[in-house]
Amino acid sequence: MIMKTGLLISAMALVGAAVSGPVLANNTVTAIKVDKPPMLSGGASDPAWAKAKALTVTLTGGANFKDGKTRATIKAVYAGDMIYMLVQYEDQTLSARRLPYQKQADGSWKKLRDPKDQGGDENVYYEDKLALLWDIGNSTKNFGQLGCMSSCHAGEAGKPYGNKYTSVAGETGDIWHVKSVRTGPIGQVDDQYLDDTRFEKERSPGAGRKSDPKTSGGYANVELVDGKPEFMNRNAIASNKKGGTYYLKVEDKSPFDDSKFKPGDEVASIMISPFGGDRGDIVAAMSWKKGSWTVVMSRKMVTGSQYDVQFDKLHGTYEFGLAAFDNAQVRHAFHIGPLKLQFRQ
Repeated sequence: MIMKTGLLISAMALVGAAVSGPVLANNTVTAIKVDKPPMLSGGASDPAWAKAKALTVTLTGGANFKDGKTRATIKAVYAGDMIYMLVQYEDQTLSARRLPYQKQADGSWKKLRDPKDQGGDENVYYEDKLALLWDIGNSTKNFGQLGCMSSCHAGEAGKPYGNKYTSVAGETGDIWHVKSVRTGPIGQVDDQYLDDTRFEKERSPGAGRKSDPKTSGGYANVELVDGKPEFMNRNAIASNKKGGTYYLKVEDKSPFDDSKFKPGDEVASIMISPFGGDRGDIVAAMSWKKGSWTVVMSRKMVTGSQYDVQFDKLHGTYEFGLAAFDNAQVRHAFHIGPLKLQFRQ
């Protein structure tokens, strides 16, 4: 989704030349109606998915993936007022070691970071993620040619790997951001949106990428207090030991007891709980097995939120982009050009 500014024109030429060729010839996911909706916990094996035709696409340009590439397969079904999407993609490594605290030989605690990270560009101690960007109301210029690349901007001062925003006011996108450490364990997608806000280090560090409103929950950093993490899991199991996790659920938090850990032990630096409100609209189940992620998502077809794409016309076409992150904060593999969702009645 992110490109260097100088590559924007050549990327548009590439996509435009390929509209009738192999890049965009097969880019449509067809959602079929099912009587019995899939159970999210059933993954790809639920019988409902057998009736849906799979679309397989190549994602390219991502950090940590072999040759920067991965293949993703997408299916969609709907039942009643709900839509369900299944996305599977290849990722040879399960990455969950997201910025943990590690106890040092001298007894101090240190947050592990990629020494090359200059700010917001972690590619060593992070998590696997998946993102879909929907063009809300066909509002974004060039989305039909470039897909999510139409809102990607690099080479701007203050950010090592670019920003994401739409070109003008009124162009908006709906981001479905699945995070394997921060939202996967609580069964949700981080429901976000995109507008035309430009990057400012203090006022808008995320540029146009923002979160839908919430009434409760979410994730927050576990801070160091007097040199030690403020909280730990009440089971006192280190994250890098059997039974440990690199996230801390709010209901499992306990005051930190340094005596429970020895040098080399790691503990979570992120605390999580379910989103309440608009930000928690999308339910998800995700699992990794034998070099592949399986993500199942469900949401009401019509939410009524200004921050969401509304699947309110079964005869309509809904354009979206797809990106996968292999242990990377922002350097994702992406699909060149738009993908489309249509409904079969």
